[in-house]
Amino acid sequence: MTQSQALAILKTGANVFLTGEPGSGKTYAINQYITYLRELGIDPAITASTGIAATHIGGMTIHSWSGIGIKTMLNKHDLHKIATSQYIAKRVRRAKVLIIEEVSMLAPETLSMVDMVIRKITERQDPFGGMQVVLSGDFFQLPPVVKRVMEDNAQIRIMEPSSARFAYDSSAWKELNPLVCYLTEQYRQDDLDFLALLFAIRGNAFGVDHLHHIEARKTQACAVPDSVPKLFSHNADVDRINDEVLAKLPGKPQEFSMSAQGPDALVTALKKGCLSPETLYLKVGTVVMFTKNNPKEGFVNGTLGVVEGFDQTSSNPVVKTRNGRQITVEFMDWTVEENGTIRAQITQLPLRLAWAITVHKSQGMTLDKAVMDLSGVFEFGQGYVALSRIRRLSDLYILGWNDRAFQVHPDIVVKDEDFRLASGKAETVCSSISWVELKKKQINFISVCGGKTISENHAGLSKVTHVSRTASGYENTRHERRWEQTLALIRTGKTIAAVAKIRGRTEGTIL
Repeated sequence: MTQSQALAILKTGANVFLTGEPGSGKTYAINQYITYLRELGIDPAITASTGIAATHIGGMTIHSWSGIGIKTMLNKHDLHKIATSQYIAKRVRRAKVLIIEEVSMLAPETLSMVDMVIRKITERQDPFGGMQVVLSGDFFQLPPVVKRVMEDNAQIRIMEPSSARFAYDSSAWKELNPLVCYLTEQYRQDDLDFLALLFAIRGNAFGVDHLHHIEARKTQACAVPDSVPKLFSHNADVDRINDEVLAKLPGKPQEFSMSAQGPDALVTALKKGCLSPETLYLKVGTVVMFTKNNPKEGFVNGTLGVVEGFDQTSSNPVVKTRNGRQITVEFMDWTVEENGTIRAQITQLPLRLAWAITVHKSQGMTLDKAVMDLSGVFEFGQGYVALSRIRRLSDLYILGWNDRAFQVHPDIVVKDEDFRLASGKAETVCSSISWVELKKKQINFISVCGGKTISENHAGLSKVTHVSRTASGYENTRHERRWEQTLALIRTGKTIAAVAKIRGRTEGTIL
């Protein structure tokens, strides 16, 4: 399914699970939908399973938004306390659309608790109180940490079966029964061998041929330029390397401190999710990574560069990116917005030291190059997340790996087939609806939510062509590039069926 098709479905008000491979544009599509809603006077509740993911979309964690905090279960007292909290109750009642990013990292019990809180506050027994719910994520990536506790007589029974591991196992997901929109376009990788390798990992079909490609990129740490970021499984390795290399650079470091405004709890959550540190130390020669998106200024989250100096007027760092562009880096804001109002804000340079970074913090980034040590991988999907940060095999320097590095959770492989089939059905149904009827559904949803009346021209926002990535230069080339990728795979001797599977399409739509 394309981003355009997924957005057309989202705009009808349907409950949706938006998924797809890394680089397929899930967050981009979510941001497009948020913009569309806000233009029509509807402020969606924007949340995510982790603080890092929340900062990427200007929201808060679902735990904070719903009031459940760090709880793994709710008793009657907890539920009553949350439901009678004036602020949380007002927030929930006001929401017409609830967005949860990185739902793959949400435990099933957590999703069910959120559902329970919303039903209690809205006094409605529809799933999530009848609001539109948009779940986004990729279950092949890092899974949730599931902690189970015994319930006593005071507990409200929301314990999922012991076999429940993922959010889709929860009773809340099953009752919601969201339409699946499986994005199949690829905006990050353009290396066909690398795409085939990633697809093999995604199907737990990593074999000897794929290993040869990995072995060809094996290197020693001493042979890799310091400017290439290193991905590790553990924070301790990252902190040690960044501190050691910074200390070796000559000169006294320049210090840049974060400022903050808003309630302590929200500010703390913002700081925890922000990839830029509270205090940033920089020297000339420091390898840095941008931590926010600003395409107009020439950088996105994950863009690499080197500090070349400091501006004489502002003292802000001047960073030279890998494409040769010099950027005088300005302070930027990370915010929590609600009902069109900024509730909390932190301000810092959108930079972090980039000699090393954890796999967890790299999720959502596109890296120009990376050194990876996958010998310490301990979780399904961890190696897959790391590898999928880069665009092509030539961007990879790998120091080592273990048996778990190229594995994903076997249950997800099976479930993924269900998601693809469900997405195909949703695509077929959507295609069978006339443009006039689709527009009526979209206009009706906005009306039900109390949004602005859509003019004929504004209704055209739902049109397939509206959501193309023209600003990034993709729209004019992506169809040609997809055809070139397909043709190249066919020339290698692969069958149409094999090419369709690699490309995430059907045999009927691959050509």
